[in-house]
Amino acid sequence: MQLAAQGLLQAPKRRARRDDLIATIQRMRLLQIDSIHVVARSPYLVLFARLGAYPQAWLEEALEAGRIAECWAHEACFVTAADIGFHRAWRAQAQSSHWADKHAARARDANLQEMHALLERVRTTGAVRASDFERAERAASGWWEWKPEKRWLEAWFASGELMVTRRERFQRVYDLAERVLAKLDPPFDEALLSRSTTELRQHFILDSVRALGITQARWMADYFRLKPAVDEKELAPLLSSGKLLRVQVAGWDSAGYVHHDHASLLDSAYAGRLRATHTTVLSPFDPLVWDRARVRAMFDFDYTIECYVPAAKRRYGYYVLPILHRGRLIGRLDAKAHRAEGRFEIKALFLEEGVTPTDRLLADVADAIAETAAWHGTPDVRLGRCRPASLGPALRAYWR
Repeated sequence: MQLAAQGLLQAPKRRARRDDLIATIQRMRLLQIDSIHVVARSPYLVLFARLGAYPQAWLEEALEAGRIAECWAHEACFVTAADIGFHRAWRAQAQSSHWADKHAARARDANLQEMHALLERVRTTGAVRASDFERAERAASGWWEWKPEKRWLEAWFASGELMVTRRERFQRVYDLAERVLAKLDPPFDEALLSRSTTELRQHFILDSVRALGITQARWMADYFRLKPAVDEKELAPLLSSGKLLRVQVAGWDSAGYVHHDHASLLDSAYAGRLRATHTTVLSPFDPLVWDRARVRAMFDFDYTIECYVPAAKRRYGYYVLPILHRGRLIGRLDAKAHRAEGRFEIKALFLEEGVTPTDRLLADVADAIAETAAWHGTPDVRLGRCRPASLGPALRAYWR
């Protein structure tokens, strides 16, 4: 049910269209943004796992056309134009402890006069990029090491005065929120700003459950970074109204919850009609795997994003992609796309303990990697070490 809700149960049956990109983001309710591009930047890879090969430019085109927008949600995310009002209402009302808000508050406290001057520049001369401002001196990486104008732009973005009107080479272009909101499709609904905190929490709880297909209460809050955690008392009115359904799941010590929109999906699950056939590689920031406790409980898959771990302490590699195969997370690979050379390098590939490399598994994984590499424009797949070692010759034979 979780794979079906996330669009990962079966491979797409036809070539992707532009509207499919919007529908996929709406289905997940958000698309996390991350700028690491050792393989592909995360949002593109998340979409590829669900849509198959599609032009990456569609994402930027949708942003510039106002069909999607950027905001802070799980982390920095794209959401559909239909949903941005809920996020702006929530950010305006909720007391946030997110790191972006903390840094933004510090920036306003220390540089309010300069920040207002920057805001006035945007108002009078139009949208700007951080690169439009020269750096006074070279600094290390990190939010707090950004040049002042970048910090100020991000602070205004976090507090809602600025929004991202488009991206150029994935770099944010900031404009006044009122100008970005005016171009949204569908149009921005001002009435959402009057929703109460309770109403907004219920909205995000329901969206979390819908996006996850089936979930325990303890996993709901992480999807939109809600605080405090969701408990049974808060779910009671959603159950009594029929918006949520409660089910028992074998092996779980807590109840499972399903959105009423997925009632027919639940019936299919009871009847054994949900058949997972899709094999693909996932982004480290895919909604299926970003909650470590949830992915461990659902898939018995212990996963950490090791690009944030010191090199000496990494178990698998810098940018490790989980491998989804017919309903199971069966392994992971450490990859790097060398675009100039057209080479897709797999530094290491690991199967999970107890996974048997059958002919079907090998064929499916080899095809999934080849399709991913081709979509990157790096069709020359080069494979390094494997566990088990017998994987190497078998996979290379498929690619030959």
